[in-house]
Amino acid sequence: MIELKGRTIEAKVEAEAGLSLLDLALKHKVDWGFSCTRGTCARCRCLVLEGMEHLEEITDAEWDRLDDDEMEEGYRLGCQAIVKSGAGTIRAVNKTYF
Repeated sequence: MIELKGRTIEAKVEAEAGLSLLDLALKHKVDWGFSCTRGTCARCRCLVLEGMEHLEEITDAEWDRLDDDEMEEGYRLGCQAIVKSGAGTIRAVNKTYF
């Protein structure tokens, strides 16, 4: 189960391996901020409150866009945070910079 919280819409959705948190938010009409879907704009930044272990490793795009402190706190880019197969509970909140 994945819980996604956008600006005004929240959804509980089934985990789908290989999809990003942004993919799932868009698929389920959660109002998740984004511009590029490639990890260059960082508008899809989110705070993973639970289940970081159920996401693929941090990508080069995230290393380029996020500070070390942000990653330690649990921030990821929604477009780069890919759900692993057999994922458990993941909770994420869209926390765009602007």
